[in-house]
Amino acid sequence: MATDVSSPGWRWRGLGPAIPALALLALFFVIPVVSLLLRSVLEPQFGLQNYAELFATSTYARVFYNTFVVASLVTAVSLLLGYPVAWLLAIMPQRWANLVLAVILVSMWTNLLARTYAWMVLLQRTGVINTTLMKLGLISEPLALVKNLTGVTIGMTYIMLPFIILPLYASIRALDPTTLQAAALCGAGRWQAFRRVLLPLSAPGAAAGGLMVFVMSLGYFVTPALLGGTSHMMLAEMIAQLVQSLLNWGLGSAAAFLLLSVTLALYAVQIRFFGGMR
Repeated sequence: MATDVSSPGWRWRGLGPAIPALALLALFFVIPVVSLLLRSVLEPQFGLQNYAELFATSTYARVFYNTFVVASLVTAVSLLLGYPVAWLLAIMPQRWANLVLAVILVSMWTNLLARTYAWMVLLQRTGVINTTLMKLGLISEPLALVKNLTGVTIGMTYIMLPFIILPLYASIRALDPTTLQAAALCGAGRWQAFRRVLLPLSAPGAAAGGLMVFVMSLGYFVTPALLGGTSHMMLAEMIAQLVQSLLNWGLGSAAAFLLLSVTLALYAVQIRFFGGMR
């Protein structure tokens, strides 16, 4: 007698191996998120006053603005720097490409705090960069490269670059080389081939890497806290202060839930526009 695999009982039995993973997901993601949402509307009293305060207070609005500006800037700079690197990796001999990829992966695995402190040493007024530029006569006084937007952008771009390069490299490597050759035979110049052939075909990789960098930048804490100043505080640092210093769990939970909502909305947009692309 044949088994009806479309029956509800069969489908539920098929979920058996996934139950441990679903239980872990519920325990470490669903329950904390629900708790976060409840705290945002229950503390100090029931209502949406925490969300209203976040949008109505200029200080909190400024933090949201700083967060999205920094995330957008880091994503744009990472894409501009990542495209040439990914393209070179795709066209260089495999032996050299593997070596460069190893260097990129090692930079990803290096301790984040150590990399951030290294940039603090390099960018400070008496650091290597300012000292070298002054010795070369290019500047007469040290540049302000830390405790501002410049330092945050430089430090975060360095950290985020691998997350752009690797998806782009995979997208470009998957392309048929004869496509670009055909474009050249049809009279397309290098810029035209890049803009009308390579860029559209590698758009899914750019979208995946760009979304990853943007979302990670929205929630970054260590690098902006060390390289940025109080005037460029980002959302993760504000949430930490609200919860740890001010013990304002309701407002901190509301800010964290808004950040999660923005992340999920961005992911939905990417699926909508790039999910079906090949």
